[in-house]
Amino acid sequence: MVGASDDLESVEPREAFDLWMQQQEMADSTAQSYRYRVQPFLEYCDEAGIDDLSDLTTRDIKEFEACRWNSDLQRNTLNNQFGTLRLWFEYCRDLNAVSEDVFRAWEVPDLSKEDRVNTAKLITDRAQGILDELDQFRYASREHVLMLLLWRTTARIGTLRSLDLCDVYLDDGDRQRLRAELEGEGFAPHVVESILDEASLPFLYPRHRSESETPLKNKTGGERVINIADWVADVVRGYLRVNRSDIVDEYGREPLFSSKKGSGRLSKSAMRNWVYVLTQPCEFGGRCPHDRDPEECEAREHGQGSKCPSSRSPHKIRTGAITHHRDQGWPTPDLAQKANTSEELIEGVYDQPEQLIRGASRREHLDKLDNSDSS
Repeated sequence: MVGASDDLESVEPREAFDLWMQQQEMADSTAQSYRYRVQPFLEYCDEAGIDDLSDLTTRDIKEFEACRWNSDLQRNTLNNQFGTLRLWFEYCRDLNAVSEDVFRAWEVPDLSKEDRVNTAKLITDRAQGILDELDQFRYASREHVLMLLLWRTTARIGTLRSLDLCDVYLDDGDRQRLRAELEGEGFAPHVVESILDEASLPFLYPRHRSESETPLKNKTGGERVINIADWVADVVRGYLRVNRSDIVDEYGREPLFSSKKGSGRLSKSAMRNWVYVLTQPCEFGGRCPHDRDPEECEAREHGQGSKCPSSRSPHKIRTGAITHHRDQGWPTPDLAQKANTSEELIEGVYDQPEQLIRGASRREHLDKLDNSDSS
């Protein structure tokens, strides 16, 4: 084992972590995840009386890893925690706060695709059934539009929450508004006309507005045109005409998903809870597959929707939606742009193919084998 070196700089663990976090450019939700992942190690240092990173040895790292492995955490959770710690320790090494040996002592567990993917996605049949019920009984309601856009756009819930009315382009009036916006941004007239010729309505255009508390996960890299079908636009129009509360948020903006409570913009927690409730089998009178009485089930209480084993989070809708797009033949590069993620993530995590459907979509290629003169 290699111990502390006299050449190392003295710095407290929490101070070094705060320094590292101050230099990261990330969404608040990502920063919160980083803090959550590193906290157990900081607590380990406190309990072990380690108040100087230069005192750390490779044995300390291995003892901490062993504690975490013995805590019944899932392998992908440990991968996330140790991966984040290794990133931080790379910074600490460059800061000359830990030795190269201590940095290299971190072992991030490899993950198979099965480890990386939680397969409890919202499958297509369930998603379509929920949308059919909403279409029949709650047409153009706020929850109908939320569920519909989650499924049809593959967008993150934070992206949909960020949308203002000015980010929704549905008709010719919105096309003229787009013209004025482009001209206001200084584009030459011929460029404006070229863009308008290519722009096909209807579409959504989320913007990164961190200064007014609606950041996009990938910041300005998350700004893109998200095309929607004409019939989806009809549902959105109905919502805007009849069911949207005419409210501005605390920043003077007009959110698509407005709320009479709080800041005037529907919160992420409220959106998540709606999704949990809408994906419960009993929400529209279906039989409970868990032999629970909906009248007494704790998951039917306000704010407790996630306690239903069959409920799904917005992220699982995104996973199911991306899989559905691939099953319907969407090319991975185009889908990566629409979902604002990488092709590698789509293929490795999000894309969970329905094998029979995907196999049927490949059948069209069989004729190519018979149309060739080659043996």
